[in-house]
Amino acid sequence: MYKEHAKRILDLFHKDLDRGVITAAEAGPAVATLEKEIAESRQHPVSEEVKRDVHAHHGDVGDDAEHEGMEVVSFATRAYPLLEMLRAARDGGHDVLWGVA
Repeated sequence: MYKEHAKRILDLFHKDLDRGVITAAEAGPAVATLEKEIAESRQHPVSEEVKRDVHAHHGDVGDDAEHEGMEVVSFATRAYPLLEMLRAARDGGHDVLWGVA
């Protein structure tokens, strides 16, 4: 997952982007939080698409005449692998770690 997408999710959990842990005890509430955010994002898909469209069609210095095709990937689709991992961590009593060598 790209950092820009992970940041949105990790901000929900008040976790650091580069290094952290979601403990087995935190996994249950994290699942509930992420499921709620996914449900909310499905209620407002147009605003998400507009936001992506602006980023895809405007360069750093203004309008970009060379519009590239936009591939829409919903928040729910991006979050699903992490949601499944959190569910497994919750059910198995395991921690989820990232950025640790």
